[in-house]
Amino acid sequence: MTHRTVGEVMTRDVVEARRTTPFKEVVRLLDHHRISGLPVLDDDDKVLGVVSGTDLVRAQANRSGHGRAGAVTAADLMSSPAITVHPEQSVPDAARLMERRGVERLPVVDEEDRLIGIATRRDLLRVFLRTDEDLSRQVGEEVVGRTLGLPPDAVRVSVRDGVVTLDGRVEARSQVPEAVRAAWRLEGVVGVVNALTFRVDDCAPAASGPSGSR
Repeated sequence: MTHRTVGEVMTRDVVEARRTTPFKEVVRLLDHHRISGLPVLDDDDKVLGVVSGTDLVRAQANRSGHGRAGAVTAADLMSSPAITVHPEQSVPDAARLMERRGVERLPVVDEEDRLIGIATRRDLLRVFLRTDEDLSRQVGEEVVGRTLGLPPDAVRVSVRDGVVTLDGRVEARSQVPEAVRAAWRLEGVVGVVNALTFRVDDCAPAASGPSGSR
């Protein structure tokens, strides 16, 4: 099954900073563009790190009261190295990376690690804006038709607010979890309700043969 790629959902117009961008300018950029973070680039447009509002607050909290200079540029403020993705990576993979690393945004880089876009949580969540009708059609085609190899009317598919209900009778018991997993993997699916029955229980243990003679 195909998934949308990061390149299809990323924001291409990226607000960025350079390593020498002053602290106050970083704050102005975040406030003016109403964003919570931005990438920091070197002179070749390669991503050095990311500055977030959390980094700014931390820098202020750690300011010295003994006359020593604190973080004054983007290079001082940024979290580095940056966690990046490539445009051909799938949206689910990017979402898992974002969750695993606890970040809110992923700079998107090309083969030479130059910035070409940014993927935020909001960008990745766009897949859940798909209509119920669109999801129902895809479940019928891919889950019922391709995964189960059944005619479209063999399984009733209904979708409401992203929740897919599968209702009908399949040939084998092992096809039931297979169909549920296939539906879950579709982008935009929020949940799956399983109401499937089966004709043959191919998961039951085989009956033991007659015991041998003594």
